[in-house]
Amino acid sequence: MPNHLADSLSPYLLQHAHNPVDWHPWGEEALAKAKAEQKPIFLSIGYSACHWCHVMERESFENPAVADVMNTHFVNIKVDREERPDLDDLYMDAVQTLTGRGGWPMSVWLTPDLEPFYGGTYFPPEPRGGMPGFIPLLTRLAEVWQQDRAGVIGQAGRLAGELQRQAAVEAGTELPDETLFDSALAQLRQGFDGRWGGFGPAPKFPQHMAVELILARGSAADRAMALRTLDAMWEGGMYDHLGGGFARYSVDAQWLVPHFEKMLYDNAQLACCYLTAFQTTGEERYGQVARETLDYLLRDLRDPSGGFHSSEDADSEGEEGRFYVFNPAQVREALGAEDGARFCAAYGITEGGNFEHGRSVVHHFSCPEGARLPEGDDQALRETLRLWRDRRVRPGKDDKVLAAWDGLALSAFARGFQLLEDPRYLQAAQECAAFLRRELWRDGRLFRVWRQGQAHTPGFLEDSAAVVEGLVDLYEAGFDSAWLRWAETLAEGLLARFQDVADGGFFSTEANQADLLFRQKPGFDNALPAGNTLAARALLRLSRHLQREDFRLAAEGTLRCFGPWMARAPRAFLGLLGVLDLALRETVDVAISGDPGDPGVKELLSEVHRRFLPGRVLSVSPDQLLPLHEGRGGPSGRPLAFVCRGQTCAAPVGTAAELAGLLHM
Repeated sequence: MPNHLADSLSPYLLQHAHNPVDWHPWGEEALAKAKAEQKPIFLSIGYSACHWCHVMERESFENPAVADVMNTHFVNIKVDREERPDLDDLYMDAVQTLTGRGGWPMSVWLTPDLEPFYGGTYFPPEPRGGMPGFIPLLTRLAEVWQQDRAGVIGQAGRLAGELQRQAAVEAGTELPDETLFDSALAQLRQGFDGRWGGFGPAPKFPQHMAVELILARGSAADRAMALRTLDAMWEGGMYDHLGGGFARYSVDAQWLVPHFEKMLYDNAQLACCYLTAFQTTGEERYGQVARETLDYLLRDLRDPSGGFHSSEDADSEGEEGRFYVFNPAQVREALGAEDGARFCAAYGITEGGNFEHGRSVVHHFSCPEGARLPEGDDQALRETLRLWRDRRVRPGKDDKVLAAWDGLALSAFARGFQLLEDPRYLQAAQECAAFLRRELWRDGRLFRVWRQGQAHTPGFLEDSAAVVEGLVDLYEAGFDSAWLRWAETLAEGLLARFQDVADGGFFSTEANQADLLFRQKPGFDNALPAGNTLAARALLRLSRHLQREDFRLAAEGTLRCFGPWMARAPRAFLGLLGVLDLALRETVDVAISGDPGDPGVKELLSEVHRRFLPGRVLSVSPDQLLPLHEGRGGPSGRPLAFVCRGQTCAAPVGTAAELAGLLHM
């Protein structure tokens, strides 16, 4: 018999709908039950693609004996962290404060007033490897609640107070200066792995914000670190050489064996990162990685309605990575004996294997020169093996759409069209934006989650901010001013709902949210840029298109607010340092008068697109209705480019060669 999760839309919650645990979704009913029965809450937070979440479900939540203890003593609540990042952030802070570490599945015990008093991550059913067993732990916590409830409530209250103190941002008042870049770059140099690339030991995560900052602000030696990292991630097993796209992270130091789940937010941001490297260096391999990553999103994560799904699982048929790994016999079966042997030599597939059960993760490390496949053969064989692989049972897919993550995808496809000139990417970006407006925009409010035709959960700071920036990128790709005007409306709502007017910066949630202990002001950049990073960057870029001083001041207010924190720990704010770079860098505004489809305009645009100009603003219009185009019409409709650096504007030019001279200055 299903539990209370059976009516959920979240694929993660639905995975647990037939557990014997009496799970409830987070909401008024479950919270009221805890208060009425004066039972503690067991809060389990995870997500659909989480491997260890599946393990804990198999070991504990599907076990009737475990479920009996849980149902007797606790009100059990499941939360999809991707739907409720506010709850995830708050209670992850609690777990890290209690244990010094965090991760998913997250396991937290709360009082009926939602204050945490105990927590951890994965627990085995019985004691193992120094970890307490889940049944003994549940039993002990239930006993303590019965025998010393006042003590537990007092401890929880103190912890909640400490969490609120830690979350408070002591706001700065001055705009940080360029010395912060020196500090951040020095820390990145210190943490750089000179052999394998990346910044730090295993497990290694794709630090795209570090790479982007280095490419914008670093020396030639620093840029070599960034490019080495991009090359190693692409050559290793974290990159899907058959289907494109990246896994979540590498479990080892050399980017060989991945944790196989594939997330929309990683791939959208990494596509942009490789596009930046392509633009910076002109090296085709970076453009090719970006192209294959975008094609993966189009092929495997795109919803027919135009949005993009959240993730693909690491597991299939009960095994992590089973879909992705091969032995030589399988490759020969797919490609034939001769081509199979050539492919195995080129991509590190051996009889002994480099993964479990003698199978190999496909990788391109240290391929012997004589084993390299000619480009045409390489592409054809990879595609043939991908199609053969597609006959396998695919990993599960979380097919919900999240506004923030789709905002990142919107940026990736818009930028992909600018640099790679593939019209499919512009069409995908336009259809994604149309989807967001049609399905997640209700009565002047952006919602966060959509699945199977239903939208729910009012959007958070990161949702509005990521969509605003995605719309700016879409405007700079297709130049439909309607997207710029919707971005303006969203940005005005962002200021009204989330801004801290007194101290600067933004809260992640709206005020007066009844099911949240307190509002947080997210600043640390993790796998996703913090909400404040996204908001400041989006507002700063939009302000330059629309000449909106309130947007610029709000962005700079965020930088001032977090300035002291950035100075203390610059590596924790790499994304926000990227926004500071935009704020301090001399602006480059390029306004082209003419129709975007005009061949002369396209020639001018190609000259802009191929150049790495951090923070440049690009606008095309056949009229003078946008601020950057006022008084800037071309004679007889002839396209003209107007370039301003800072407060100084050059005379308009009409050819790509003339524009190149202005952009090279």
